[in-house]
Amino acid sequence: MPDRSTAATPATMVGMPASREYRKLSLWHDSVPGSLEPGGSLPDDLDADVAIAGAGYTGLWTAYYLARADPRLTIAVCDRDIAGFGASGRNGGWCSALFPASLGKLDRMAGRDAAIAQYAAMQTAVDEVGRVAAAEGIDCHWAKGGAVRLARSASQLQRAADEVAQARSFGFGDDDLRLLTAADARALAGASGILGGTFTPHCAAIHPARLARALADAVRRRGVRLFERTPVLELRPGQLVTATGTVRARHVIRATEGYTALLPGYRRAVAPVYSLMIATAPLPGAVWAEIGLGGRQTFSDLRHLIIYGQRTADGRLAFGGRGAPYHLGSAVRSSYDRVPAVFAALRRTLAELFPVLGDVEVTHGWGGPIGVHRDWCPSVGLDRSTGLGWAGGYVGDGVATANLAGRTLADLITGTDSEITRLPWVSHRSPHWEPEPLRWLGVNAGLRAMRLADLREVRTGRPSRVARAVGRFLGS
Repeated sequence: MPDRSTAATPATMVGMPASREYRKLSLWHDSVPGSLEPGGSLPDDLDADVAIAGAGYTGLWTAYYLARADPRLTIAVCDRDIAGFGASGRNGGWCSALFPASLGKLDRMAGRDAAIAQYAAMQTAVDEVGRVAAAEGIDCHWAKGGAVRLARSASQLQRAADEVAQARSFGFGDDDLRLLTAADARALAGASGILGGTFTPHCAAIHPARLARALADAVRRRGVRLFERTPVLELRPGQLVTATGTVRARHVIRATEGYTALLPGYRRAVAPVYSLMIATAPLPGAVWAEIGLGGRQTFSDLRHLIIYGQRTADGRLAFGGRGAPYHLGSAVRSSYDRVPAVFAALRRTLAELFPVLGDVEVTHGWGGPIGVHRDWCPSVGLDRSTGLGWAGGYVGDGVATANLAGRTLADLITGTDSEITRLPWVSHRSPHWEPEPLRWLGVNAGLRAMRLADLREVRTGRPSRVARAVGRFLGS
């Protein structure tokens, strides 16, 4: 049984009006059309062909492609809250080709051709999300304006050049990733202190909750049974056990990402690390003329402690970062979603990037856990001997990655031999995280080291040796 003291408690389980409380989760939930009232929970035991734990992007995409591949399949999806409750509804809205493991790391894992294939598949996944959104009539505010990463110090500029050089060494050209001059970068994003940067066209800005909620509707239309307010207590071969019944199925899929540690036997499989965001009030045209992002490019810079942002369809600036701590025992609690000190730091960083926003009104602040594997490499797979499948460990880059995972799981379950089932992340097994308190010490020491590395690079203008050392344990 999961430790209930560490679980995020569904609003409906504490007597609160569900739709109103769910809208408080994030800007995206606050502005998604339609009702957020939960659908029905699993009423009793059920037999199905496929049972899926988690109604985020991974679970929903898996159900979508399975239902499309074979409409005869009976598919049940169970979620402890509502579809899109977690990171799928709260993320930064980057549908990008970013993959946490670098080309170099994938090359060492599986060879050069496999590394190239993985990155090419990620690029295809971005367009596939847009294609399905258009085909299903999903208005997720799709805008494929690309992503700009700004270099605002000599060290960051060197990292930009190194990233482009690595891409070139694997055969990716200017159409995939290009180095920007200071003038090029300023033309895209009018931030302070720009020395250069990089640009990739393989990224779309989206409204994540619109995508998640509409995708849930799309799978329901295809006959998938989606049970909300149905906490999954345990996954076993042939069984998905919930508080109200057991789904018996040949294939049982874990799609729980940042909430995986709440399941028995998975406490050390995926570490939940919190990412927090703020959003401004809608900004006037004169302010946007100064900031730029006219094509709704997503943006970040090349500091070590990740920041990310987008210009929303209604003219806000949504901005986030990874400054929140990891909590002992892989704890996941709703109180961790909002940390005033982190929100204040995000606001300061945003004003430093765009001084015109120094006194802008911030209307929303939120956060949630993302899933991180010990080797920073996502994976997807199916154990044919047990029927247990999984996908996750996206390290916050899950919008397009989950789509690729869903298509891959659908092919694996239906026995379809395809190019994507031969990618290097398929059946990859990451090592377990260290036991506590070593896990708590290590993850938070890494976060602190990256923060200090950024400060040191600003002071000295030289790349941080500490960051390089920590990077060996991450995706580099």
